[in-house]
Amino acid sequence: MGFLLIGVFLLLLFIGVPIAFVIGIVAMIGITSIEYIPEMSVPMKMLNGLNSFVLLAVPLFILAANLMNSGKISSKLIDLALAIVGPIRGGLAHSNILVSMMFAGVSGASQADTAGVGKILIPSMVRNGYDKEMAVGVTAASSTVGVVIPPSIPMIIFAGIANVSVGALFLGGIVPGVLIGLTMMIFIYILAVKRNYPRTAKTEFTKVLKLFFESLPALLTVVIIIGGVVSGFFTATEAAAVASLYTLIISMFFYKTLTLKQLPKILLDTLALSSLSLFALATANALGELMSYYQLGTLAQEFFANNIGSKVIFLFIIIAFFLFVGTFMDAIPAMILFVPVILPTALQFGIDPVHLGLIVIITLAIGLVTPPYGLCLLLAAKIGELSIDRSFKAVIPYITIVIMVLLFIAFFPDIAFYVPKLINPAMF
Repeated sequence: MGFLLIGVFLLLLFIGVPIAFVIGIVAMIGITSIEYIPEMSVPMKMLNGLNSFVLLAVPLFILAANLMNSGKISSKLIDLALAIVGPIRGGLAHSNILVSMMFAGVSGASQADTAGVGKILIPSMVRNGYDKEMAVGVTAASSTVGVVIPPSIPMIIFAGIANVSVGALFLGGIVPGVLIGLTMMIFIYILAVKRNYPRTAKTEFTKVLKLFFESLPALLTVVIIIGGVVSGFFTATEAAAVASLYTLIISMFFYKTLTLKQLPKILLDTLALSSLSLFALATANALGELMSYYQLGTLAQEFFANNIGSKVIFLFIIIAFFLFVGTFMDAIPAMILFVPVILPTALQFGIDPVHLGLIVIITLAIGLVTPPYGLCLLLAAKIGELSIDRSFKAVIPYITIVIMVLLFIAFFPDIAFYVPKLINPAMF
């Protein structure tokens, strides 16, 4: 029966059925074929999977990102980033990465980053002499830091699955996220010098200060969210609610770029985007019940214990596996399905669950720019009016950079966690 279900899974994927429906159909077929499990357990598991206070953070962070984009806060961040790094050769590309890092600290949603930043910077880069491949590639690739730099929706989900501290994951994501961003900027500088990409005129220090203070209310969102969660003042879900409310207030009353008439559309867009992730999560929860019946977690643990005696080889297998899974599945259902399977073995090898979480999340972030799933790649390609083939070729160097940082984090965790341990040693 197991091979039949795998065959159905692969066939449905091949003919283009959305992954959430693929997972749901396989779960239904598998569970209805088992005599002792009632069919009603499928919808019940789907509903129970969504009956979680933690999951409220998903639509709330997406709402915060949509409010930022509609309230043109992302434009303020772009202006600040351009003023800081614009005078460097390839300044627009550098500002693309820097604003993605800023945006990541507010929304936790990579797709919103691609849409908000891409609509402004991709056309601007093309107008200023960058080829479309460069504009689309850097926009899509830099969006991956959205799930690495806190706050991060996948981090919240992983924390719920593995029963680890959200605050520890948030702190742990700072160094990898900054490393990814800085390494991408080094690569762009080398490329910009070689191709003679333009740079903007140097901005006067007083103008930079003015832009900083204009952007400060938006940047304070990062301090409020991370500070509140790490200090224990509020939970990740409450942080998401605070972020949404705070973004709404500064957009309407400080920047005055958002009106009440825009709110219904923003809410509808948030519901539409949230439903994609949450429905996939619900069906993944049902399939997780089937996987538990077949004791895949125990089988995986026995396989690794009998065949893989090395922690290093185990980590390589995990990275390779999630790289593959990320090409056709969103991070949230992927973690719901497979983290419970690998977690016991990881603990057996002495891998800290926070460390494992960062490895899994960074690996799955690469899936945002790899076809056929690659949501960020698809969005950037659509904005830049570039084919998927050419867009994917453009992001390959950046994928290599993320993998290099990922391997560094995987095999040198003490360096990665050095800063978080200084901030809050009790969490590590």
